[in-house]
Amino acid sequence: MEEQSKNKISEEEKQHHGKPSRRKGGFITMPFIFANEMCEKMAVVGFHSNMISYLTTQLHLPLTKAANTLTNFAGTSSLTPLVGAFIADSFAGRFWTITFASIIYQIGMTLLTISAILPTLKPPPCKGEEVCVVADTAQLSVLYIALLLGAIGSGGIRPCVVAFGADQFDESDPEQTTKPWNYFNWFYFIMGAAVLVAVTVLVYIQDNVGWGVGLGIPTLAMFLSVIAFVGGFRLYRHLHPSGSPFTRLIQVAVAAFHKRKLSMVSDHTLLYFNDEIDATISVDGILTHTKHMSFLDKAAIKTEEDNLKSGQIPNLWRLSTVHRVEELKSVIRMGPIGASGILLFTAYAQQGTFSLQQAKTMNRHLTKSFQIPAGSMSVFTTIAMLCTIVFYDRIFVKIARNFTGLERGITFLHRMGIGFIISFIATLVAGFVEIKRKQVALEHGLLDKPHTVIPISFMWLIPQYSLHGIAEAFMSIGSLEFFYDQAPESMRSTAMALFWMSISIGNYASTLLVTLVHAFSAKPDGSNWLPDKNLNHGRLEYFYWLITLLQAINFVYYLWCTKIYTYKPVQVHHSKEVNSPVSGELQLSKKNLVDA
Repeated sequence: MEEQSKNKISEEEKQHHGKPSRRKGGFITMPFIFANEMCEKMAVVGFHSNMISYLTTQLHLPLTKAANTLTNFAGTSSLTPLVGAFIADSFAGRFWTITFASIIYQIGMTLLTISAILPTLKPPPCKGEEVCVVADTAQLSVLYIALLLGAIGSGGIRPCVVAFGADQFDESDPEQTTKPWNYFNWFYFIMGAAVLVAVTVLVYIQDNVGWGVGLGIPTLAMFLSVIAFVGGFRLYRHLHPSGSPFTRLIQVAVAAFHKRKLSMVSDHTLLYFNDEIDATISVDGILTHTKHMSFLDKAAIKTEEDNLKSGQIPNLWRLSTVHRVEELKSVIRMGPIGASGILLFTAYAQQGTFSLQQAKTMNRHLTKSFQIPAGSMSVFTTIAMLCTIVFYDRIFVKIARNFTGLERGITFLHRMGIGFIISFIATLVAGFVEIKRKQVALEHGLLDKPHTVIPISFMWLIPQYSLHGIAEAFMSIGSLEFFYDQAPESMRSTAMALFWMSISIGNYASTLLVTLVHAFSAKPDGSNWLPDKNLNHGRLEYFYWLITLLQAINFVYYLWCTKIYTYKPVQVHHSKEVNSPVSGELQLSKKNLVDA
């Protein structure tokens, strides 16, 4: 893993044919990493953003089944990063994990493109008022295999690419001016720009030219992303893996369980410390002892059974160092705050399903001859997110810095909290917009005509889409900063996987919520909050407000989490004990967040 070599320049970097060469990494690597991310994200969003239309109009799936298929795919794509992080941190390294995962994703996208081109791999087109033929088992199998390959590919890309880019900046270098929080803003901006292209150009091609071309372009973009990423191989800082962090966490748990009956020592300095054993996983500094979760400290109690001898490495399944115990504590402490983001992603997931279906029924014409595709409505989310990132990085930080004294303006916990509040407003507004849409349908006698466009402008949907984009700029980037900064340095790929896991659970929660609401809101007369065939007869506003209520409860939970949270304590090498690079700032501002 990166700890073994984070601040070490390899022999290849130090010399080339006996001559010193420049340090690897740095800003020069960003064009390759950003080019990879832009192409990869354009490819992913290019076929996912409009897939609800593909599933309902090409494969003729019912709306709820199509929505759940997509949210399940998105959830699985966010769950597999745990496996990808394990592979990267244990033996493969981030570069090769990203490379091979991209190839797997490429195969999945190629298969999906072929299925859209060949008539035998999809049902025949609908004819007039005849009942459409739903895709059969074989045709759906091809779809599911393609989506599964995509999910596996995402598992290797998502937890590694953000951390790999951050690894290129050596924080110990005094000449380095770029900060990780700057990088996270840039990374998310590049990703957003790619999404913007995908939801405009690619979705338009899919709706107006054909799905073969519309899926073929992102497939080609994915191929180019691999070429761009591999092209920077000789410039990257390659931080080598040094063992699975999961193994170390399990070792601490096993050792603590084995010694559970021992009495706790009166002085934590009597616990087991061994800087030599921890050297490869504590380049930035040793994690110091904290009083919380003291039951885990028993893993570091020395006993006669441990048979410690000078220079001998103990059995780590029976005795752990304090640093390793604190690694497990850090991961456990991060869990509740990470979990608080689940409901935000549940709310966000509705943009690609029910909000899109709203847009389909509304007047989307910009001119007499041109209308915005329903699948491109998320362009307003992306534009709002991009504008917010620029405003945040160039204006907001400078203003906030004058009041807080923090280099980053506000802490990442503040940033996440602001995102929660804005997301709450987004779903609240969405409910009122749905009431307005159905009111116009009623006035024009269109409630029983689900395929007829209602004479109400699509611009009514812009506020809810835009608010979700603003919320994402605060919440998602704040979460990335939180996981990267507060995770033990040996577990940053794993921390990125935890971020994607919260997205995964959010998507699964959306599926569960849709299923439960669809089942329990059904009445004998056939009415339903979330009807399959006619949204005009539903109560979508109630569904949005249910999510709003859940988010309000979740925000109270988040405030409680920030109140009890303990920041990662690090004793920097050759320095006195301090908190992590920004944790001193965070300790100062945590109280402000709660008091606010």
